[in-house]
Amino acid sequence: MKIGKQSAPYQAICTSNPDTIIVRGHDLVNDLVGSISFTEYTWLLVAGTLPDDKQRRMLDATLVAIAEHGLVPSVQAARMTLAASPEAVQGAVAAGLLGCGSVILGASESAGAFFRDVRELKEADGSSTEAAAEKLMRRYKDDRKPLPGYGHPLHKGSDPRAERLLDIAAELGLSGIHCDIAKTIERLIPDIIGKPLVMNVSSAIPCVLLDAGYPLLALKGVPLLARTAGLIGHLLEEQTRPIGFIMSHAAAGAIDYDGRAPTGFVANEN
Repeated sequence: MKIGKQSAPYQAICTSNPDTIIVRGHDLVNDLVGSISFTEYTWLLVAGTLPDDKQRRMLDATLVAIAEHGLVPSVQAARMTLAASPEAVQGAVAAGLLGCGSVILGASESAGAFFRDVRELKEADGSSTEAAAEKLMRRYKDDRKPLPGYGHPLHKGSDPRAERLLDIAAELGLSGIHCDIAKTIERLIPDIIGKPLVMNVSSAIPCVLLDAGYPLLALKGVPLLARTAGLIGHLLEEQTRPIGFIMSHAAAGAIDYDGRAPTGFVANEN
C-alpha cells in the first residue's frame, strides 16, 4: 500500500453544496434518510453500491453475531476508562476499540486474507480446494503461525455463532468458495495441526461476507462497527450501575506483588 504523496487528489464518498448532500451518488436527504437501514448504509459507504436483500441480511447477521460478548478485555478497558473519566464517553469508546486486536475481534481480516490466498492458489494451480488449503496450512505450521479464525477458549465443540452464520449464508444462497474453504480448513486441522480447532465467529464472518461480495480490505471494520454498539450499551450501564472501580479493585486483589520490599513489609492495599 502506497503511503505518502497521492497521485490523484480525489475521493468518491461524499460531497455537498448549500442545498444537497451527496453520498456515494445518492441524495442523502431525499434518497437515503428514512428509506434505507443503517446496515444498507454501511454497505453503501464501504462498497459503493446499495446491497441487495441477501447482502443486507448477511451483513446484518454478522453485525448482530459479534456486537456483544460480555466483559472481554476491551469492554473492561472501556468501562474502567469511563469510571476514571465520566465526562468522556467518546474516550471510553475509543479505549474499547483500541483494545480490539489480533486476539479480540481482529482475526476476521486475517482469516479473510487467508481464505483469499487459498482461493488464489487453487485458481493458479488448478488444484482442489483441499490441496490448496493443505499446502498453505502446512506452510503456516512450518512458520509456527496460528491459523486465524480457528479455536475458541469456551466453544470447544463448535462456535454456535459461526454455525448460524454459515446456515444463513446457505439459506440465502450466498454460500460459495470462501465458505467451502473455511469448512475445508476446519476439516483438515486435526491431521495437520494435530488437534481439532473449531471455526470461530472470526472466520465465519469473512467467509460469508466475501461470498456475499463484501470487500476484503473492509472486513476489520465489521466487528469494530458491531462492537461499538456493544460498548455504548456497556457504557450506558456503567453510568447507571457502575462496576469499573469494582473491576479495578478485583484486579488489584487478584494480582500479588512479587517484587523487592523492605524486610518486614506486609502489603495491604485495602
